[in-house]
This record gives sequence, C-alpha cells and structure tokens, in this order.
Amino acid sequence: MKTYETVIGLEVHVELATRTKIFCSCSTEFGGAPNSHTCPVCTGQPGSLPVLNRKVVEYAMAVGLATNCTITRCSKFDRKNYFYPDNPQNYQISQLYLPICRNGGVEIETAAGKKTVGIHEIHMEEDAGKLVHDEWEDVSIVDYNRSGVPLIEIVSEPDMRSAEEVIAYLEKLRLIIQYLGASDCKLNEGSMRADVNLSVREAGTERFGTRTEMKNLNSFKAIARAIEAERARQIELIEEGKAVVQETRRWDDNKEYSYAMRSKEDAQDYRYFPEPDLVPVQIDDAWIAEVKAREPEMRDAKLARYQRELGLPEYDAKILTGDKHFADLFEATTALCGKPKKVSNWIMVETIRLLKENGMDADEIAFSPVNLAKLIDLADSGSITSTVAKEVFEKIFREDIDSEQYVKEHGLATVNDEGALRAVVEQVLAENPKSVEDYRNGKEKAIGFLVGQTMRQMKGKANPGIVNELLQKLLREM
Repeated sequence: MKTYETVIGLEVHVELATRTKIFCSCSTEFGGAPNSHTCPVCTGQPGSLPVLNRKVVEYAMAVGLATNCTITRCSKFDRKNYFYPDNPQNYQISQLYLPICRNGGVEIETAAGKKTVGIHEIHMEEDAGKLVHDEWEDVSIVDYNRSGVPLIEIVSEPDMRSAEEVIAYLEKLRLIIQYLGASDCKLNEGSMRADVNLSVREAGTERFGTRTEMKNLNSFKAIARAIEAERARQIELIEEGKAVVQETRRWDDNKEYSYAMRSKEDAQDYRYFPEPDLVPVQIDDAWIAEVKAREPEMRDAKLARYQRELGLPEYDAKILTGDKHFADLFEATTALCGKPKKVSNWIMVETIRLLKENGMDADEIAFSPVNLAKLIDLADSGSITSTVAKEVFEKIFREDIDSEQYVKEHGLATVNDEGALRAVVEQVLAENPKSVEDYRNGKEKAIGFLVGQTMRQMKGKANPGIVNELLQKLLREM
C-alpha cells in the first residue's frame, strides 16, 4: 500500500500595530462605524497619492531581524492588479520583486523533535476592505475601514509536513511578533491570518505534487482540521486516478469541508509593475542597528532567565512566557513583592481560571501589578487567610481594588485571638458529636471536617493553624 507525504507552506498575513494606515493618516483601530476610518487615499479616489508610514517599515524590519532574515537595502513597492469590490483602487500596493526581508527561518519543536522552517520572504502591503453579505436582503455591502491597514506577509518555504508542525510554526511566529509589539496577532479579529498551501506526494519522491491554497482559516484548530481534510481529499483523488487541480479553496469549519473558489492565479495574472507613486525604500546599517537595538528580550531568553535567575520550574516558565501579557504582569508584580514563585502561582491558577470563566484573553487583564503584589504580601505574612485571599483577588480581577484598603474596610484580616476562636471551636464540637466520636475512635481525618466547619463559622478569617491546635487540645480534654 502506498504511503504519502504532506508538503505544506504558509502565507501568513499580519496586521501591524501602527496607529495609522500604511499610506494615509486614517485610524487602524478595530471596529468603528462602517467606512468611518477612511479618506480619499484608502478609498482609491482619483488624484490621491500614497505616503509611506515609516513605522510600517520598522515593524517589518523588526520581524525580519527576529526571524533571521536578510534585510533588503533597497526595497520597493509594486502594483498587484485585480478587480474585486473590496479593493477600491482595483489594484493593491504590495512587494513582488524586492521584498523588505528574505531568506530567514525559525526553529520549531514538536513531538518529533526540533527543525527549522525556512522563510522565503516577508513583504509589506496594504489590506483590502471587508465585504459584508446580507442574506436577508440578498445584497453585499463593503466596509473600507480595513482598506489600507498595513500588513506584512510572511511566506514560508514548503518545509512543514504535518498539522502539528504548522501549529508550532504559527505559535512561534505569533510569540515573536507579539513580543516585538508589532501586532496583537488576534486570529479572531483577523490581525493574523494564514493561507495554507498543501500538496501530497508519494513518500520517498522529491517532486512536489499539485498544491491547493486554503483560505478562511481563523483559528489554530480550524487550520489543523483543514490540513487533515485537504490531505485526505488529495490522497483520495490520487488513489482514484484523478488529478488534483491547482486552485484556491475556502474552508467551512462548521461543515469541516472545503470547496473551490477559483483557479489558483500566478504572478503574471496580476500584471505586476513597479508602483509609480512611491520611491524605493533605502535602508542603511544605522537604521538596521537602531531597529535591532529596540528589540526586547524574546520568549526563549525569558524562558531560560526565569529558570536560571528566578528559580521557576520549567513548566511555570513556559506558561508565563507563552503569552507576553502574562510575562509583563509577572515581571512587574515580582519587582514589587520579590516573590516570583508566589506571583507565578497566582497568575497560573487564579488568574487563568478567572480568564477562562469569563471568556477573556490575557490582553484583557485590567488589574494592576501593585494590587496583586499587595495581596501576595498580605497572604504571605498571614494577615489574611488563603480563603480570604482568593475572595479579595476576585475583586481585584474585576474592579482592580486596593487589596490592603479592601481588607481593612471589610474586616477580613485573619483572626488570631485564641479566646474568640476557642468559643467558636467549642460550638463546632458541640454541634458535631459524630465527628468528635469518629476522631476519638482513631479516624484522624475527622479533624479536617471540624477545621472546615470552624473556618465556615469564621467566614474564612480564622487562623487555620490556631484552629487546628485548639481542636486537638479540646478533643484531648474531652
């Protein structure tokens, strides 16, 4: 029986985090009323001229340097001609002949081990508008707010062989770009989009099969499902003696099925020619050095430092560095309280739990490191119990309250008064004779129930150590 190898390359589009568009001063903010972030340039009005946003070039260079690319010293733009309603000029300004970055690569790690995925090029271009299909009215309308938003397109080599490798590559790219601050890379908002070029060939052969390109992939899970489905579809065609057609296919994640959109275009179909309204971008050593000097500590370096200098376990370090917002919160809080492992625990357990419960992402964390650090100090000193600490943290998470002030105003400080606690313990013993009898009969676990009942009576504010000592003392005396 024949075995087949999957060959995959990706075209990853990333919306850059500039405040204004690539060739005009319109806002790039996500959302807004339709067509409210527009002007004559980004709507393609006659006589309007583009002006290149310098920050776009610097973000593109930063991503290129972080992915081991060579920076093109003389980079230029080209016109890509095609006609579609969301493309107001009837052409897109992109880069074909002299893209800003070339010949890079990133290392990925999967269950099969480590490998390098090559990056053929990174080029700058403008985004198109967005078509909105109204099925009720049977019309399509266009919103040009996204038109002219700056993009980089990261074109990989066909080096990936499985969905697992594709996801590892995308996660690595996303972390690099997020750490650079070049984009938030939110797939659900379209600021990171991946088109999958896939073909299959008989294992052991070197010649590539006919590839297809799949679009409309807006989550890592959808990408993995689409790869598996397209691989199976192509193998089935080959096994039946049919030809795989080179085409663009649209993935329907609900039906887990792709369908043909159009035959795959080649470069000549777009009639590229040099963009006449923009001069070439000249990049010298000084500019490259300036961009390189601004590069922050990246994920791999943080991962090693957290273990080496802060003594965190590898598992903690991987979770914290796996999202830049977690890493920033961790570092700021640790700088205030000096307790890295305790900060890590609060982020990894309670923070992540509340994010999941509220359907939030890490970038939506609104509380300050100051209030988290205060809470950790209160809990660590025994000023509040762990139960109270969790209660207070939920208030911090939702309202960013001052933890010290909240504990004081609501009388949540730990009760250490042995006299006051003794009265409550005696009441609990009187109300739970069966547990008392169980304990006296050698069932030591019964004391845990009695501690829990006492803590409930004290609304979690009792010092659990004193409660335990009192219970053991009174039980011995009975």
